[in-house]
Amino acid sequence: MVQRITLAPQGPEFSRLVMGYWRLMDWNMSARELVSFIEQHLDLGITTVDHADIYGGYQCEAAFGEALKLAPQLRDRMEIVTKCGIATTAKAENKIGHYITDRAHIVESAETSLKNLAVEHLDLLLIHRPDPLMDADEVAEAFLQLHQAGKVRHFGVSNFTPAQFSLLQSRLPFTLATNQVEISPVHQPLLLDGTLDQLQQLRIRPMAWSCLGGGRLFNDETFQPLRDELHQVAQEIGAQTIEQVVYAWVMRLPSQPLPIIGSGKIERVRSAIHALSLEMTRQQWFRIRKAALGYDVP
Repeated sequence: MVQRITLAPQGPEFSRLVMGYWRLMDWNMSARELVSFIEQHLDLGITTVDHADIYGGYQCEAAFGEALKLAPQLRDRMEIVTKCGIATTAKAENKIGHYITDRAHIVESAETSLKNLAVEHLDLLLIHRPDPLMDADEVAEAFLQLHQAGKVRHFGVSNFTPAQFSLLQSRLPFTLATNQVEISPVHQPLLLDGTLDQLQQLRIRPMAWSCLGGGRLFNDETFQPLRDELHQVAQEIGAQTIEQVVYAWVMRLPSQPLPIIGSGKIERVRSAIHALSLEMTRQQWFRIRKAALGYDVP
């Protein structure tokens, strides 16, 4: 079973691995098939699910909600995360992609997510991307309104810099629960730019998206040296796949990131759990870092 971890000093408690539904519409599952998939990863202990209003051209939340309507009892076994704040041209009224974090939009987006997901509350709502026009007071007002109405229990951000995180936190009477950020061997800037240091200081666990580099880990020839090193480390630590090694590499970070798994194949989800039992030495971790970047430490 997957362990549970407290995301921040004021909660919530999530599964150590998170099931991501970004590509749900690509999985071509019927509502009944999705119910079965959800049941299987819940039984494995992966109880936290990650969504966003824009995923699948604004369709993923509603597709997930159709499954929950067929099996509403599953809601009590999971923690639902979703995001808002990006407007894409998948909606006709958006002539250009942009960010939108004013109070009315955040409230409306959260209420739409509740309707689409067929649930009465969200466990965690995140601002999806930093917005140059974000008024931190307005965001705080929206968060407080949703919290007081019992519609959202916890709040956080995604892809925020430390300064942006601190700005929003300064306006809130409660602790932001997480910063969901991209962490992988093929994307390492956040390891040294202060983002993870800030979260470790505050004892807030990041959620890690695109741990496998959005597929680049497997199909980009640039990363052949990385794949070779991952295979070597896999043999050394008893991993069955290089995916497991990557998840272990991410979880080796002292900020204790929660990797988001993006596969609709339950076999790959089940395989990812083995990463929780893998132990990686410091030198093995740095070998992977070097293979990905192409250079040693200064």
